[in-house]
Amino acid sequence: MPTRGGAAKWTFPARDPMFADLIFSILSCKEEYHVADLSSFMITNRWPAQHPDRIQLYSLPTPNGVKASIALEEMELSYEPHLVSFGTDDQMTPEFMSLNPNNKIPAIIDPDGPGGKPLPLFESGAILIYLAEKSGKLMPADPAARYETIQWLMFQMGGVGPMFGQYGHFFKFAADKVTESYSVDRYRAETQRLLKVIEARLEDRDYIMGDFTIADIATFPWIRVLGGFYEGADDLGLDSYPNTMAYVARCEARPAVQRGLVQPPRD
Repeated sequence: MPTRGGAAKWTFPARDPMFADLIFSILSCKEEYHVADLSSFMITNRWPAQHPDRIQLYSLPTPNGVKASIALEEMELSYEPHLVSFGTDDQMTPEFMSLNPNNKIPAIIDPDGPGGKPLPLFESGAILIYLAEKSGKLMPADPAARYETIQWLMFQMGGVGPMFGQYGHFFKFAADKVTESYSVDRYRAETQRLLKVIEARLEDRDYIMGDFTIADIATFPWIRVLGGFYEGADDLGLDSYPNTMAYVARCEARPAVQRGLVQPPRD
């Protein structure tokens, strides 16, 4: 309480434990709510962090890029998106390659990583697993189901992504550069084979694991691009995979997915 006369002075009810706890909490705020210093990361020279307390996302809305942004939206994690433009070869700059020497999106820096230290991370599959474990969301708690989810995530990483991407390349972008049909035929057949695997998996469930998980975040963007950006719906006969097409529509209808599909915003 303030004393009478002269400058105000305060005496503290030292024997009041509740008051002591309050003072301790106030004095601890500075340490508890510290803002990470990301200046040691070269990438922040090109893409400065306006909110260094948030996860920094370096990406582009492609089938690979949206995996990270959709996960961040679904898991309700605060993040700051930075556009890595392929049109200006941003992914080839020294700043971006200081974070991912393989010059691929997405990549992140979590200012509050393990032990409270900043964590840089690239490879979309690794990012999805990390964010799921950090948030405790979109990954089953049961150990067997967890490994099954990772199994289907690896199915996308090793099969769906590379094969669908090669199909799109040769079908849409290299059609005037390849004089024979071997390349398109090969990747069309492999894409259709993988679609059959997905179609069978979705026969009796809404999502790959029944509930929506990181396996779905990894997989459905690559399916939707087949009939969208790649314009291969008729060539692949996508109507022959009704479970899969309904699955894509189901994923697209999720509000968090809709937000994540357009992050970072294109210029």
